[in-house]
Amino acid sequence: MSEITLDVVNPFTLKRIGAVELCSDSEIDAMLGAAHDLYRNRESWLPAFKRIEILKTTAQLMAARHEELALLIASEGGKPLVDARVEVTRAIDGVELCVHEIGQMAGKEIPMELTVAGSGRIAFTQREPIGVVVAASAFNHPLNLIVHQVAPAVAAGCPVLVKPAPDTPLSCRAFVDILRQAGLPKDWCRFAASHNDVAEKMITDPRVGFFSFIGSAKVGWMLRSKLAPGTRCALEHGGAAPVIVDDSADIDAMIPLLTKGGFYHSGQVCVSVQRVFAPAIIAAEVAQKLADAAGTLIVGDATDANVDCGPLIRPAEVDRVEQWVDEAVQSGASVLTGGKRLGQTTYAPTVLLNPPQDARVSKAEIFGPVVCVYGYDEIGAAYQVANSLPYAFQASVFTKTLDVAMQAIQHLDATAVMVNDHTAFRVDWMPFAGRRQSGYNTGGIGYTIHDMTQDKMAVFKI
Repeated sequence: MSEITLDVVNPFTLKRIGAVELCSDSEIDAMLGAAHDLYRNRESWLPAFKRIEILKTTAQLMAARHEELALLIASEGGKPLVDARVEVTRAIDGVELCVHEIGQMAGKEIPMELTVAGSGRIAFTQREPIGVVVAASAFNHPLNLIVHQVAPAVAAGCPVLVKPAPDTPLSCRAFVDILRQAGLPKDWCRFAASHNDVAEKMITDPRVGFFSFIGSAKVGWMLRSKLAPGTRCALEHGGAAPVIVDDSADIDAMIPLLTKGGFYHSGQVCVSVQRVFAPAIIAAEVAQKLADAAGTLIVGDATDANVDCGPLIRPAEVDRVEQWVDEAVQSGASVLTGGKRLGQTTYAPTVLLNPPQDARVSKAEIFGPVVCVYGYDEIGAAYQVANSLPYAFQASVFTKTLDVAMQAIQHLDATAVMVNDHTAFRVDWMPFAGRRQSGYNTGGIGYTIHDMTQDKMAVFKI
């Protein structure tokens, strides 16, 4: 293996907690070659019962290391330990869901005798693996995102190479090691940490059948434009999730949900609550109650079980959030809580009231612990502003009125609209996707497995 290593640091203390070896061009080429040979040799394909056995064992091994994995997530990713534990549970559930979905990878009979031309024939389809999968992942859910990209590939019968985010490779390596321990031969899943230039060559190689990407829109769309002809892909980017509040909403019941949805993982979530639109007459009240709740959150080292909000992933991200908030305040936004950095690696949970629509906090993904509240005079105008950005992912509406709920579902440009819940709600078997610049294709365990397989039809002439 390569002697080039990448140091991994705790994003709160900035102290080294581990290291991983980075793959060279030649190593990646060898991995791709072995994976492609596996796929091309159908005699080497893993039968469904073997894939089920491996994934079941994987889930059991993960459960036995639950606390160790949670502490690893908190240590390298800065996610508070209470939330890291939930992530491990979700990851285990995701592996088990893959086991279930293997049984759903079925074809169907295609009716032939609908015309004279088709008469005397019987036809059916089967699902086959699409080819070598290359996955590039993000830092914010360093175990669960890997599970969502790698475990479906294993379930589908695809060899897979996975490049973790450079900030959080340890959880990914741990999962790959667990798959090996569970009985998956090494060439079926390779840990491919590498520099970006090496990774780009891997992703755009013509031997790749499917590319799975979770990260920034800028990088995702760039890589898609360079994929080899025939390579399929799924891209999951971010958004600036809108929340519509109408005058019938239960404000007190809503605040804890907005607090969780906006400040979970310090806002470093692709569907984090960012823009809250409330009737002008109650907007200040909504913002103040949200600020009061945000002001009680404990910020600190994510490995401390009492911490609610951990660090941002890098000090440069704290600098960026600070700049965006300062610009908004200088342009007229009111700071109701926070609005300041707490140290080199942390930023206070912040609520802004009525920042201008041309401020960066209003028109781009913050990916930090900042929620903006805006007053509106007419709900139709709120929908228009909510839909005005080139991003469209998940959205929500708070109301006691069925008509308003249905109107919001109809008018909000989103792939999912939550009613009386925050925008970051998700279960791992539901479709999860961004529209427009927010992504391409659909995530969710079953949907990903389907994308990593393809139909083959057999037609028998009787």
